[in-house]
Amino acid sequence: MLARKTSKNQVTLPKKIVDGLPETDYFDVTLRDGTVVLRPVTITEAGSKLATVRKKIRKLGLTSKDIDYAIRWARSRR
Repeated sequence: MLARKTSKNQVTLPKKIVDGLPETDYFDVTLRDGTVVLRPVTITEAGSKLATVRKKIRKLGLTSKDIDYAIRWARSRR
């Protein structure tokens, strides 16, 4: 598929490509060995990921003792 860079350095992504992407307005753009790489980025509210983790912990029935033990175990493996 071909895309053209405009005089303002803008590129329009072909519809076929956009249809295959998750819904996002932002991309992480890098250059790797002369190839432009676009990675979709999802912007979330501050603290929302932590809230998701806490919800999963509650759903699993883990206690603060379980978490403390897991942290101690992980740190001892260094």
